Amino acid sequence: MFIAAAAMAVSASAQKTVVTASKAGDNIYVGVNGGATTWFKGDNAFSGFQPNFGIRVGKNFTTVFGLALDLGSQMNAHTKDCEAGLSNKTFFNNAEANLLGTANLMNLFAGYKGEPRAFEVIALGGFGWTHYFPTDADAVNTKLALDFAYNLGSAKEWQIYVEPAITYRSMAAVNNFKYDINNADFSLKAGVNYKFGCSNGKHNFAIEQLRDQSEIDGLNAKINSLRSDVDAAKAAAAAKDAKIAELQKALTDCQNKPAPVVEKKAANLQPSVVFAQGKSVVAKHQLANVEMIATYMKNNKDAKVKISGYASPEGSKEFNQKLSEKRAEAVKTILVKKYKIAADRITTEGLGATDKLFDQVEFNRVALFNDTTK
Repeated sequence: MFIAAAAMAVSASAQKTVVTASKAGDNIYVGVNGGATTWFKGDNAFSGFQPNFGIRVGKNFTTVFGLALDLGSQMNAHTKDCEAGLSNKTFFNNAEANLLGTANLMNLFAGYKGEPRAFEVIALGGFGWTHYFPTDADAVNTKLALDFAYNLGSAKEWQIYVEPAITYRSMAAVNNFKYDINNADFSLKAGVNYKFGCSNGKHNFAIEQLRDQSEIDGLNAKINSLRSDVDAAKAAAAAKDAKIAELQKALTDCQNKPAPVVEKKAANLQPSVVFAQGKSVVAKHQLANVEMIATYMKNNKDAKVKISGYASPEGSKEFNQKLSEKRAEAVKTILVKKYKIAADRITTEGLGATDKLFDQVEFNRVALFNDTTK
């Protein structure tokens, strides 16, 4: 255990790649295997093979090291073993359980690249226990093995392997649990493992995306620069908002001023309708002046009114001519539709752009009224 811990520390410090943190339920696999076993030394060395099969459950703690629990059994293959098996009412020669440490040699020496390689070599070693059914004897195991593994599937979730192994058995009944090379057997198995999904969304370890300090400092500098730009943009926007509010107030004050009467230039009816620059829509606050004209025409049943539309000098001559006509028509439409004044009592004309009516340029964007019956 101390050697394994030291090796893990060396491996962790030697590899520059860092994997994402794993949870307790990550990197667990389960599989089945089967093959044949024979004695490794002695008079019966490689004289006969016994079929075996087993189940393996394991967990990889790092990209290199892990633990696996092997549960297996061998069936009787020799005549005397079968006779002993019949007397014990079983055809199984033994059952064994081994706790094995695993070391992925490819990752240990070549590093982990973010996913398992197609081909890997994995070393296994550990201890276990065996019970022999024909003789009702027990043994302590030491097992050493190599897995020649292939990783399959789109996420490398499947692993097939071929495993040669040597197991040393210390028999209590034979040599008081002392190891003897004559009690060693050799096995050759093939197996398949399935790796369960991990919290990182994969079936194997994932590489942590790390950044060096200089890169982090560079990104922080960019963030601070962008923050300064945002603050400057906010200040500029606030200044513009203040200017817009100032201009809006000036426009409102201007629109609320009564139109001055210019001698020999003003219409003989006092009310006038002032428009916003470039607009032909009558603003709400100007409707009171239209209503005064409607009241005048209702009180004077024979009166006929001519509406003269004007524009201020900004813009082209053609545009201002059309704009002045639309302004006169807009006022007429309100008198007819809202105040029910007969349309044949109202005439309109557009007189284009002027700066002669009023000294204040904004007041020249106006519609004026004349009683044509006087």
